[in-house]
Amino acid sequence: MRLRIYVDTSVFGGCEDVEFLKPSRRLVNAMATGEYVCVISEVTLLELENAPAPVREHLERIPESLIEVLPLDAEAEALATEYIRDGAVGKHQRADALHIAIATAARIDVLVSWNFKHIVNLRRIHAFNAVNLKRGYPILEIRNPREVIGDE
Repeated sequence: MRLRIYVDTSVFGGCEDVEFLKPSRRLVNAMATGEYVCVISEVTLLELENAPAPVREHLERIPESLIEVLPLDAEAEALATEYIRDGAVGKHQRADALHIAIATAARIDVLVSWNFKHIVNLRRIHAFNAVNLKRGYPILEIRNPREVIGDE
């Protein structure tokens, strides 16, 4: 069974960043060929609306039939609020909390991001997952693209 990978906006941005370009593009290519299921959300789509065209084009390279778009619903809103209330992230990082909450509620296999400050950060991962366990959700695996796709 293919991994369902929730990709936040930073991965598409990473496709245009010298530091993150190779692993980001390799992950997007693997999704475009169906090696992984590309999962995004309404939040990702809203954030990409404000991104430069070259960044948006990386998502457009993945066939729509290989993309799962998750809604922003009341369950995710409530979970994001709890992350903020418990200090996993600050109130100004609500979009980051929403990405985590949407992926958690959908039981995603792994969330992938380059956001080391607010998402791919051991202290925050533990805080997100403490809330998840308290609310009856499974632990969410959170990684950067390099950890998923490997180095080549």
